[in-house]
Amino acid sequence: MNIVMIGQKGLPGKFGGVETHVSELSTRLVRAGHTVIAYARNWYTPKGTTMFNGIRIVRLPSLRLKWADTITHTFLAVLHAVIFVRPDIYHFHGVGPALLAWMPRILAPRATVIATFHSVDRFHQKWGRFARFMLKLGEHASLVFAHTTVAVSKTIALYAKTEYNGTAVYVPNGVTPRHASTDPILLEPFGLEPFGYVLMVSRLVPHKGAHTLIDAWKLAVAQNPALFRTLKLAIVGGSAFTDSYVRKLEAQSANDPSIVMTGYQAGETLEALFAGARFAVHPSTSEGLPIAVLEAMSYGKAVIASDIPENREIVGEYGITFKSGDIADLAEKITELAKDPMQAAGLGHVARTYVEGSFNWDDIAEEVLSIYRGHTVAPEGLLAME
Repeated sequence: MNIVMIGQKGLPGKFGGVETHVSELSTRLVRAGHTVIAYARNWYTPKGTTMFNGIRIVRLPSLRLKWADTITHTFLAVLHAVIFVRPDIYHFHGVGPALLAWMPRILAPRATVIATFHSVDRFHQKWGRFARFMLKLGEHASLVFAHTTVAVSKTIALYAKTEYNGTAVYVPNGVTPRHASTDPILLEPFGLEPFGYVLMVSRLVPHKGAHTLIDAWKLAVAQNPALFRTLKLAIVGGSAFTDSYVRKLEAQSANDPSIVMTGYQAGETLEALFAGARFAVHPSTSEGLPIAVLEAMSYGKAVIASDIPENREIVGEYGITFKSGDIADLAEKITELAKDPMQAAGLGHVARTYVEGSFNWDDIAEEVLSIYRGHTVAPEGLLAME
């Protein structure tokens, strides 16, 4: 099969769950003998990048404004695919890009259209009223124009049913089993020592809750200064059209040597940061199915996560939850794990076993392939849509 991936910022992934999802899935599709083209935005993927893990990369421009970046790039990607690629599968990632899922239904009626519903983006704090309205239309479009809609969490599948009376097939995000060793040399530039810090890995956008974590950390330290004397908080991630929010976080953590903001990290450095953490925290208020939580668990780390349904799907009995947005509750849970390293290690061990068995990218790629194969001859025209 010839498959195009549309909606991601690009490959190789720098940040964001969608980029990780597309990278991991596409790599396995190529290994299975299929041809995959992933569209990339010029500003995200370096000039000259044409291949990644066997995936063909096609760079196209976009109008680099928060509200226009995704939709302009998606429009050009669909046109390019229709005219030059003529794939068997158009796979849209995210409800924003799914706004244009109608285009291949009209322009390439023999092709199959798949849409993956990664998160309920319109609830994210960075969007204004008009953008939220358009994202809601994108949710509806992902369920109307796609031959099959995929939901990365059971919560999103239920949302599609209750909000739109639509059907979304649950196929979760995944992990690649990790057994990386701690490398103190890679931690030195940040002033961190193995197992001497608590970790958060995320894009620095308001709904990920880094500001809540910083306030909770300061409260925990103030309440138990001796306990936290040698423990630090490391926040790993960068801006995603949210420079003003990042500046607020930097001001919030200024003059506190126990808080380290590393900026965006990848590769061996990111692996070392995961491997060397005492435990991880994920305080988001809105998610799809957070890959950062899955990855932390795959490194054998206990995770404290907000009690939103999408986090509870993963953490459940394999981690600790706190009341979303509750600084005092989060401070209490951080203190609890900081006091008991054996509890953190035990939770991390069962968490790794759980995610490796239930969220393996190899299995997930097979599920997606079975969806593709179910549409080997797609219905023609909009009148044949389900």
